[in-house]
Amino acid sequence: MTPRVLDTTAIRRAITPELVLTAVRDALIAHAHGRTTVPPPLHLRFPEAGGDCHVKAGWVSGTPDFTVKIASGFYRNPAAGLPTNHGLVCVVSARTGRIRAILDDQGLLTAWRTAAAGALATHAMARPDASTLAVFGTGEQARLQVEWLARLRPLHTVLVHGRSRERTRSLCQELVALGHLARPASAEEAAGADMVVTTTPATAPVLHADAVRAGAHVTGIGTDMPHKNELPPVLFARAALIATDDHQQCLDHGDFGHAVRAGARGDTSDTPLGLLLDGPVDRPDGAITVADLTGVGALDAALASAVLREPAPEAPEST
Repeated sequence: MTPRVLDTTAIRRAITPELVLTAVRDALIAHAHGRTTVPPPLHLRFPEAGGDCHVKAGWVSGTPDFTVKIASGFYRNPAAGLPTNHGLVCVVSARTGRIRAILDDQGLLTAWRTAAAGALATHAMARPDASTLAVFGTGEQARLQVEWLARLRPLHTVLVHGRSRERTRSLCQELVALGHLARPASAEEAAGADMVVTTTPATAPVLHADAVRAGAHVTGIGTDMPHKNELPPVLFARAALIATDDHQQCLDHGDFGHAVRAGARGDTSDTPLGLLLDGPVDRPDGAITVADLTGVGALDAALASAVLREPAPEAPEST
């Protein structure tokens, strides 16, 4: 049997943001309750090309398929007119071992999964009245974090901080065109927002912990390999609540792990994000909360299954 091959056009027709949010939320909850199988990720670095790649696998117990995903990020690509991220997802039967489908998504599902996880974490852990969002980074994921969080709560102002003034202005223009009140901001101003999301491949912290205000929430999504680091250990020391998408992964190669190795927090001071999504979050208004997301293979499996489960609409006939 020849496996199905779905390209980005077919994937976009088959799934909606609402389905993505539901699949990611349910998978995070299942993961928090031990109903998943997720082996450690495989990492590759390509320093000469400014790139990296990770391979992740996962299975949600009781579902018919598991997945193996290749996702790469080559950060010099935009200068050559190429997208930063690429990848594909291999969907395999958990009953027979046969390959059911190849999702040639060019990194789309990873981008959407990451956007959904970040939005869900930020929405659940931020104050109910928080309405100012700051994003560190100017790439696709920075834009997606704004778009997907706006699906869950109203945003009054969006602050954008990036290393390149040109790319920062460009992202602000994109967000304004989407209906957001967006403008460039310094690192200090951005760190003082109600909600902060970092979306960079940085190898050193991109914000200062003392610039984060009492009552704020910070979600870090860029630190997905041991050499990366976006959030300073001191920020974790200030946090009243720390959520991780996967405890061991975040210890091994997340910002939470950097904080533990620096002695800022104990290695059991985190809470599984899925538990916080499974019920209301108890957070004092003046508390700082932090989410460290490294990307979990079970989420890729849940999302791939959702794509295959939804019948794709027929493409419109040309006239």
